[in-house]
Amino acid sequence: MKLSVKNTIPVYDICALADVNHMHEDITAEGLSHYLLRHPDLHFPHRHSFYHLVYFSNGSGSHSIDFETFDVIPGQIYFMIPGQVHGWNFDEDTDGYIINFSEQLMYSFLKEGQYLEQFPFFSGAATDGVIQLKKNKTLVEKLLQQIIEETEKNAAMSSEMIRVHLLSLFIQVLRENVPNIIKPYTAPNQLLLRNFRKLVELHYQQLKLPKEYAAMLYITPNHLNALCNDMAGRSAGEIIRDRVLLEAKRLLVCSGMSVSEIAWQLSFKDNSYFTKFFKKYTSVTPEHFRESPLTTAK
Repeated sequence: MKLSVKNTIPVYDICALADVNHMHEDITAEGLSHYLLRHPDLHFPHRHSFYHLVYFSNGSGSHSIDFETFDVIPGQIYFMIPGQVHGWNFDEDTDGYIINFSEQLMYSFLKEGQYLEQFPFFSGAATDGVIQLKKNKTLVEKLLQQIIEETEKNAAMSSEMIRVHLLSLFIQVLRENVPNIIKPYTAPNQLLLRNFRKLVELHYQQLKLPKEYAAMLYITPNHLNALCNDMAGRSAGEIIRDRVLLEAKRLLVCSGMSVSEIAWQLSFKDNSYFTKFFKKYTSVTPEHFRESPLTTAK
């Protein structure tokens, strides 16, 4: 499909995707095959205003998160935070579980408002959010089924039980022996990396150099780079650059802004410099990416 700038990606909220019989306003949970039958057009690129996770019990095909494509593999689970761009191309036999939940569901339950940020798969990075389960598949499937069953009840403290099952699910996935999650983070370094990511999220449009973030964190640029390479597998500069590229892609696809306006929005000195930057790291021009965002990106 070719997506013109006028056909911007839709943003869905939970109510728009919920079954008519759902009983809890902050969460929906159901079998994936049933969900796909109810929403046949959701394979087109779209965004969510809520957290979203899918577990594949069987099937094949592909799905994309923020313009990165992943194969569907049984035993795979993926997580998305609000605002990420998503699309899929599943084969007919694809099935599993799907859960959508609001930010308020967990934040109102846990004393620490940013509790979910400690789970690497909620970092907002597409590659961190797609996980191939090996050891805990049976337990994860059981928890997913329990969540679905609980969402169909009107029992005492049903909402609390849903939250308990969800938290158990997150912990079991975290414990899974998977790359990018098993590294034994020390608490101070984990906090430092989280704070760096938060600063990048706040300032990536204006600040592009690791030394600028290192100064705000009261550490040296070398320390910041060593930390990022050790814990995230990428340098600080790559993390900043990837966030700028992601925003450029989202603006190209989700807004009516011209390439020049996007370059200005992202603090590039001119349109030509932005185009060279974009093509260097994606192999296509911004205009070409805008025409076919889910097939032309690296």
